[in-house]
Amino acid sequence: MKSNGLFSGAAIAAVFFAACGAPAEKPTLGSSNTEAARPIAQAPTAEVLLALDRKANEAYFKGDAAFFAGLLNDPFVMLGPGGERMDKAATTAMVAGVRCDVKDGWTLEEPLLSKIAADTYVLSYRGTFDGTCTRDGRTEKAPSPVRASTVWVRSGEKWRAAFHGENPIFDPRATAAPPAATAARKDAPNKDAEGAQDARPGAPAADPNTAATAAMVAIETSVWEAWKARDAKVLAELTASDIAFVDIFGNVTSGKAETIRFWTEHQCDVKNVRVADGTGTFLSATVAILTFKGILEGTCGGQKFPLIYGTSVYTRDGAAWKLAFTLNHLVG
Repeated sequence: MKSNGLFSGAAIAAVFFAACGAPAEKPTLGSSNTEAARPIAQAPTAEVLLALDRKANEAYFKGDAAFFAGLLNDPFVMLGPGGERMDKAATTAMVAGVRCDVKDGWTLEEPLLSKIAADTYVLSYRGTFDGTCTRDGRTEKAPSPVRASTVWVRSGEKWRAAFHGENPIFDPRATAAPPAATAARKDAPNKDAEGAQDARPGAPAADPNTAATAAMVAIETSVWEAWKARDAKVLAELTASDIAFVDIFGNVTSGKAETIRFWTEHQCDVKNVRVADGTGTFLSATVAILTFKGILEGTCGGQKFPLIYGTSVYTRDGAAWKLAFTLNHLVG
């Protein structure tokens, strides 16, 4: 599936260890550069950040790259249509080539705000759209409904986006599961991962960020193993108290109890799990974003697992990193 929007589709579908659960949903953004990053003195509310997402959607529809140059944090990361990592410059350039024709009445609803750190929050919401977007000469229908998530960081008195991802919302019980054909590409070389080889467990730590990335890959692997074993105790030890999760079907969970219950109630037959191509983006000394590939052997709902492109946000609690948010994507 190829998405039509940045904050409404450039970031592919997602899922993390979810079994075949119920459906979920997804959104979009928009408006002016000065509006996007206007001063915010107090701690954010879901409504304040959702208003920024609305402005971003509006700007995306118009291909307003200047708006995104002011809205996006540096560093910023998202996954593109082929699972490639996109930074602020690449994302802004992509937006410049987009034009959308979306009918009035599009909505961003059901905001869910989770705290990652004092100046870092993730907002997830449902978006509905009726229209098309054109990019690179191709016109496609905007996916709807979608579940979107944006990681917001405070920069001075402004809030800027450090990550954005979206998944179409659908019910796997009523729709054929995503094709497993993408799994055949699981070991294909990823040019973006070439610089991340040293970040894998067991590799020499060239600098603090490399060592921290290796630690996050190890934790991510442990989380997947605990999901496979339905081990609630280990999952509780590895996750932050306000953890949120979005799966490939657009389901969203918030809080440790709800998320762990969701992960441990799966009915999948998992033979093996592996985390590959982990690459870290550091927002501060205590908050980082990890992108990776999740490779699973087994079946869920009678279907083989597809290749999963994951994005997780980690926060450091003392000497240990904790998983605070995760969104899994499907590419294809």
